Amino acid sequence: QVQLVESGGGLVQAGGSLRLSCAASGRSFTRAAMGWFRQAPGKEREFVAGINWSGGTTSYADSVKGRFTISRDNAKNTVYLQMNSLKPEDTAVYYCAARGAMSVATTTREYAYWGQGTQVTVSS
Repeated sequence: QVQLVESGGGLVQAGGSLRLSCAASGRSFTRAAMGWFRQAPGKEREFVAGINWSGGTTSYADSVKGRFTISRDNAKNTVYLQMNSLKPEDTAVYYCAARGAMSVATTTREYAYWGQGTQVTVSS
């Protein structure tokens, strides 16, 4: 069992940066691949970035490549999403998710545990 709590969302101007954090509880965190997803109003939840259990493998949606960076600190049971050069179209609720497996995945159905989400709003 893994419980996830996101933080770090907020309002930022276009071109700015934010860092999201996801604190995890549960003994299985260090063996769990993690992911960030987002959902804008009226749209489906979409994959943003994923990282395997060790942090050695990452994956990004094309829309955020070169701007966002996912990382994890297993000693702190925390995964991060550094978001730079933010655009208004990045506005969404961002969710942290954990798999019951160690490899990266990019679809919602492959993740077993979800946080409550944190709002990110980018103004133009």
